[in-house]
Amino acid sequence: MFTKNHYRNVGQTELKVSPITLGTMTFGDQNTQSDAFEQLDYAVSKGINSIDVAEMYPVPPKANTCHRTEEIIGNWLEGKKREDFIISTKIAGPRRSIDWIRGGPKSLDRENINEAVNDSLKRLKTDYVDLLYLHWPERNVPMFGGYKFDPNDDYLNEKKINWVSIEEQLLSIEYLIKAGKVRYFALSNEWPWGLMEFIRLAKIKNLPLVCTLQNSYSLINRIVELGMTEIFFREKLSFFSYSPLGFGHLSGKYIKDPMAAGRVNLFPGYAQRYNKSGVRKAIEKYDSLATKRNISLTDLALNFVYSQWFVTSTVIGATNIKQLKQNISAYGLNIIDDELIQEIDAIHLEAMNPAP
Repeated sequence: MFTKNHYRNVGQTELKVSPITLGTMTFGDQNTQSDAFEQLDYAVSKGINSIDVAEMYPVPPKANTCHRTEEIIGNWLEGKKREDFIISTKIAGPRRSIDWIRGGPKSLDRENINEAVNDSLKRLKTDYVDLLYLHWPERNVPMFGGYKFDPNDDYLNEKKINWVSIEEQLLSIEYLIKAGKVRYFALSNEWPWGLMEFIRLAKIKNLPLVCTLQNSYSLINRIVELGMTEIFFREKLSFFSYSPLGFGHLSGKYIKDPMAAGRVNLFPGYAQRYNKSGVRKAIEKYDSLATKRNISLTDLALNFVYSQWFVTSTVIGATNIKQLKQNISAYGLNIIDDELIQEIDAIHLEAMNPAP
């Protein structure tokens, strides 16, 4: 399906990735290693060369499953030509209760970043990762469903929290790049101020320059359009979109059956951003639009993301091979036109970003 002619540069680097990246956050929990190998082999057979992992995967994060995804990818990589694949992994930061990762993890200082990468390389059975993400900011920002910045969260018991500075994080990453363990670094779940500060400091201090951002982006979460897309354009950055189907909500299955099988019901209370009151209203409107166009809501949602000028690669995950095949095949449908975009935008203005 995809050939090297379809591949796109990641920022200003020489890395080239397929328009679809295989997401792996179900590997090791909802998917066995055998399931994972089947998905990986199929994705590669379709020309997908980009594989997205994280040290905390699978999700939801649990002590008894932590790191399994990287281990599975490492087992799959054995005996294969490592240079054929763009492997990304992510470092978990503080501000989430994941006590089983490096005892916290307590910060994104050099010790934690170095330990995280060394451990990931062992599990992945490789000498280097192509893209290293900071999974979320260390500093106080709205996260995973939050959308309001609260200055009070910069304080604990009336004392200012000493976040690890962005410059120190960049220096730690520079060390790993010079050591040959990381080729390029990237950010995930970041906000405009942070992205620009990473860029500003890298330029004035001659430190590694971020090459891509990976944030949630879908019909029900278009937050990146409110500031990030100008940065992508002017700073020549890539963008990897994740959750294009909004945890399965944009398949439409939960409006037909609220108790349908899927992560929403398998892991109650997880992914709070999709529990907001406006989500169902927006999805019903998009479902009606898809019906009018005689296409599935899944195809509408995926093609909307696939067609955006600023999306370099879309991270898709599936809990079975049938879903994966459908999501990949949707890429070639070519159903987005100017009239459809106008109809999508009209709904967006009525029900804007219900799942930020």
